Amino acid sequence: MAVAFIYDSRLGIPVPELKKPWEDLDPQNQSEILAKWEEVRGDIPDRIKIIEESINELQAQLYRESDFNRSCQINSDIAELASIINDLWIWYRTGDDVHVTARY
Repeated sequence: MAVAFIYDSRLGIPVPELKKPWEDLDPQNQSEILAKWEEVRGDIPDRIKIIEESINELQAQLYRESDFNRSCQINSDIAELASIINDLWIWYRTGDDVHVTARY
């Protein structure tokens, strides 16, 4: 396959790494890549839900926290998790407009 799906530990999913431009891939490779991506993509909402649960737990800790430095750390942790969610949504939307290119 002309793509490698490399596990991204920050996102918690494998992401595609194309070896050459999409347009240069034959339709069979494009179909295989899209099929694999749909499997990965289907896991993204579940991954986001898990991260949202972590954010909710951190927000509850923040509400109870009286130490300023610890509050800053919790806020930073929440911001990082929110950034991961944002990146996951970007990946989730990736591929909506990608289709197999037929060549004649």
